Amino acid sequence: MSDKIELLNSALNKKDFSCGKEMLDNYLHTQASQDVKRKLCVVFALFEDTSIKGYYTLSNASVPAAFMPEAVKKKMPRSYEALPVTLLGRLAVDSKFKGHGFGGILLLDALKRSFDIASQSLGSIGVVVDPLDDDAVAFYQKFGFVLLPDSGKMFLPMADIAQLAL
Repeated sequence: MSDKIELLNSALNKKDFSCGKEMLDNYLHTQASQDVKRKLCVVFALFEDTSIKGYYTLSNASVPAAFMPEAVKKKMPRSYEALPVTLLGRLAVDSKFKGHGFGGILLLDALKRSFDIASQSLGSIGVVVDPLDDDAVAFYQKFGFVLLPDSGKMFLPMADIAQLAL
């Protein structure tokens, strides 16, 4: 059987997932299903059979226009104090599968879904992440994300996502 990326569902084995970051493990084990029911986010899982290899979450968000890079700000109407973005809230790969490129696969899937939604049904000027640590910052920088000043967040504009071979 091959890997799939689909919405998290009750048939998947969440309890054995362990990425080594307690906050991300606990989220999947105890909170993800409730967040989905409350419509706070959607959770996508990369899995084979019922074994989850990784997951990510997407939701709507906004970022103060003042935090945006100058190149983005100058293209936006000045009347917007905050700009609509897609939040990639969490992304994690099970420790058993680290080093196999699954983080990049999950990220590209999230970017493609975000771009498709922004193109068809919901306004969003880019994807924002809130990296947990320096390793996460380095990971996102490899894909073109830039740090937003004074926020701790990173941003990738939809125009850049459109250039990726998704």
